[in-house]
Amino acid sequence: MLDARLRPLIDPPLNQMGRLLARAGVGPNTVTLTGFALGMGAAFAIATGYVLTGLFLIALNRLADGLDGAVARATRKTDLGGFLDITLDFFFYGAIPLAFAILDPQANALAAAALLASFYANGSAFLAFAIMAEKNSLATATQGQKSLYYLGGLAEGTETIALFLLMALLPGWFPVLAWGFAAVCLVSAGARVLIGVRALHPD
Repeated sequence: MLDARLRPLIDPPLNQMGRLLARAGVGPNTVTLTGFALGMGAAFAIATGYVLTGLFLIALNRLADGLDGAVARATRKTDLGGFLDITLDFFFYGAIPLAFAILDPQANALAAAALLASFYANGSAFLAFAIMAEKNSLATATQGQKSLYYLGGLAEGTETIALFLLMALLPGWFPVLAWGFAAVCLVSAGARVLIGVRALHPD
C-alpha cells in the first residue's frame, strides 16, 4: 500500500548510489546475492537469540534490495536479475517468521505458521497475476520500473519490512504482530484475487 508513495522519496538517493556502485564495477546480481546473505544472517541471528543484530541485518538486506534495481537501471536489466530479486525476496520473507518460531516455539510457532500461510496466499496471488499479465501484455510502472507486473495490495514490501523491524525491536510482541499482519495479508490476497479476476475475465 505504501510502496508507490515512497518511490519518489527513495528512488533518487538509491539511483545515485546505484550509479556509484555500477561505476565501481559492482553488478546488480552481486548486490542481490549480498542482500540475500545478509537476510539469511538476520534469520540466523534472530533464531539464536541475537534479535537486535537481526534487526540491523534486516535493514541492510532491504538496502541491498533497493540498490540491486538501482544498479540494474544504471547498467542493464536482465531477466536473470529480476528472477533472482523476487525469488530471494520470498526466501527472506519466509525465513524471518521461521526464525522467530525457532527462537521461542511455544510462544511463536502457531502465530508464525499463520503468518507464513498468509504470505503464501498473498505471494501466490501476486506471482500468478504477474505471469498472466505478461501473457496478456499488461504493464504498470506504479511501483517503479520492475522486471514483472507488480500488483499492489494492502500488504507490500514496505509494510512487511516495517513489521519485521518492529518484531525485532519488540520480540515479545511477535505473536500479536504476526496474527494481526496475517489478517492484513489475507485481506490483501483476497483483494488481489478479485483484481485479477476482473482484469483477466473475458469480455
